Amino acid sequence: MSPAAAAPEPALYLGLISGTSADGIDAALVRFADGGAAPACELLLAHTFPWQADLRAALIALGQGGDAPSLDELGRLDAQTGHAFADAALQLLAKAQLPRSTVRAIGSHGQTIRHRPHAVPPFTWQLGDGNVIAERTGIDTVADFRRRDVAAGGHGAPLMPAFHAALLHSPLEDRAVLNLGGIGNFTLLPREGAVRGFDTGPANALLDAWCERHTGKAFDAAGAFAASGNIDTALLARLLDDAWFALPPPKSTGREQFHLAWLETCLQGSPLAAEDVQATLLELTVVTVTEALMATQPGTRRVLVCGGGVHNRALMARLDDCLPGVVVESTAAHGLDPDYVEAMGFAWLARETLAGRPGNLASVTGAKGPRVLGAVYPG
Repeated sequence: MSPAAAAPEPALYLGLISGTSADGIDAALVRFADGGAAPACELLLAHTFPWQADLRAALIALGQGGDAPSLDELGRLDAQTGHAFADAALQLLAKAQLPRSTVRAIGSHGQTIRHRPHAVPPFTWQLGDGNVIAERTGIDTVADFRRRDVAAGGHGAPLMPAFHAALLHSPLEDRAVLNLGGIGNFTLLPREGAVRGFDTGPANALLDAWCERHTGKAFDAAGAFAASGNIDTALLARLLDDAWFALPPPKSTGREQFHLAWLETCLQGSPLAAEDVQATLLELTVVTVTEALMATQPGTRRVLVCGGGVHNRALMARLDDCLPGVVVESTAAHGLDPDYVEAMGFAWLARETLAGRPGNLASVTGAKGPRVLGAVYPG
């Protein structure tokens, strides 16, 4: 075939997300292929870009239930967050030494500051103005993915199950994808039947916050801090007594529900050692994850883990102990970098939006039906 007649290279997409922990902006440059020998989803380059400390502090304060001091401040944060996401996209392209013209679109999740699926009326809110990203980068940008699903009666979360199903489903076994981000969530991938998914409760957001308060470190490396303590069964029982855990799917939550003030209420002034609280928080994640899986897909044979929690050896070992007969392994074993699955997923969602295809799964979110997600901001 002559060069003139050769098929064009598949377009690249760039995904951006900062999760519940707000520990950085994950950026992923992805190439998709619809068939043949090439991988269905190839990660070309990824990087996590740090937040400016003052901006991160303001976003976390809002995300855990705080109020902005003024509308001016909220507007400024929305624009400032958009600039931070645009900077991440441009820096990733510079690292890749690729021109902007090679990227078909950016998919930007933004930073969640409030998630109220049970409010009347329900709403979810992510900062990071897509206009700013499109203007700064000159690349078509898809953002604001969650609110259309909420408008359709869904939770707007989790949104990764459709992406997980496209890449990780197996006709040979019941699988589950476990994202251990700030909040834990499952995608259930049965051999046959509908894909389901839901949040399980707090994961890294509480573990990181408690660790930072008592050690000065942003996260509990390998779970060593938790491993040095002992589980307090009385505290664990009080934590598990929160009514949210008893809700049936569809269910979703965030930092506004599970934060340090919530933990302090459960502590009830108990003089526990900091490491014992950390051990108990880790056990909370383990118990809520394993009980949710056994209640919803007890025949699961493989749990594929992604998100920052995959690096917490104490957490992974405890999950393995509590799920006998189930293989617990990183998504890396299946070709997906566990640190960038969500960023890759939002690149994929941007692709689906531009193709006019739905990005949600009503069986997961509870929406009235499939919906094309997000707003498109031309570059």
